[in-house]
Amino acid sequence: MTTSTRGARTPAVLVLEDGRTFRGRAYGAVGETFGEAVFSTGMTGYQETLTDPSYHRQVVVMTAPHIGNTGVNDEDPESRRIWVSGYVVRDPARTPSNWRSRRSLDEELTAQGVVGISGIDTRALTRHLRERGAMRVGIFSGDAVADEATLLAKVQAAPQMKGADLSGEVATDETYVVPATGTKRFTVAAIDLGIKGMTPHRMAERGIEVHVLPATATLEDIYAVSPDGVFFSNGPGDPATADHPVSLMRGVLERGTPLFGICFGNQILGRALGFGTYKLKYGHRGINQPVQDRSTGKVEVTAHNHGFAVDAPLDAPSDTPYGRAEVSHVCLNDDVVEGLRLLDRPAFSVQYHPEAAAGPHDAAYLFDRFVTLMEGQRA
Repeated sequence: MTTSTRGARTPAVLVLEDGRTFRGRAYGAVGETFGEAVFSTGMTGYQETLTDPSYHRQVVVMTAPHIGNTGVNDEDPESRRIWVSGYVVRDPARTPSNWRSRRSLDEELTAQGVVGISGIDTRALTRHLRERGAMRVGIFSGDAVADEATLLAKVQAAPQMKGADLSGEVATDETYVVPATGTKRFTVAAIDLGIKGMTPHRMAERGIEVHVLPATATLEDIYAVSPDGVFFSNGPGDPATADHPVSLMRGVLERGTPLFGICFGNQILGRALGFGTYKLKYGHRGINQPVQDRSTGKVEVTAHNHGFAVDAPLDAPSDTPYGRAEVSHVCLNDDVVEGLRLLDRPAFSVQYHPEAAAGPHDAAYLFDRFVTLMEGQRA
């Protein structure tokens, strides 16, 4: 990626790997960038989206037309930096307006070297991705703009998301501890595959001391902290490449320690149980996705960011090396598996994000379920 700080009037072009092209204006840094084109249906929470490590190597198209209205603050980032490789908006805010705002979104993107584009028909682009599927894309502005054949060749030479092993690129290098709020009740070892900052905070609110471990952690590292439970986080990339986390999770399952997984962690549990995973056509991304908890029948509005899913039967429990497992949650838009639960061991996972810093908070009860598992194990 190459960047500079030219004005927003700089022409820019977005080129998809199938040759579809959109022309607009530079937004954020000027230069070129590549990634997988995906769309997010969230109308708010763009700062949390940008800093979610699960978006590593993805170019995010915002379906909401007005982005940047509340600017950027120093309280809402989910990690230490912006992780999206590119950003696409239709109508960026001219002036941010919020009492917590410290700078504009355009300024933040420029400062962090994120190449974006504005002023294009994001509705047409979203419909194209829904029909054709998520695909590689490049954004070019300033001196990076060239003839379309040259730009298309660059896009088609970029790496694909299928087969990408990315969690190690976003995870922490060293273990750190998030202390419990108030009285400590439990200790949890959390495997960082791309964890969002709100996740350990949600556990800390429930009296959990969270030891966040690198993606390369061993089973010995996990049990060195004497955990009451083990957590596997969200993260980017293809779960089919995650052999080490799968092996690690199987070790936890064999010991019978209460286990909870989110997003990538759900896919890891699926693989650990013997299910396959597959790439969705265009994925689920946004903060307005309907999911049903099959144990209660309740429908939750939930936050999603996943392009892969678990291939597990919906109609009946399955036999696994760790006892019976069932699909606990399902997306009401397309019947994609959104959660798994073991019936004979204390382990469960969901494909979406119950920590949801930007909302909604319908699924926050899942952290309480994790606490209940740990209470039961202790008893």
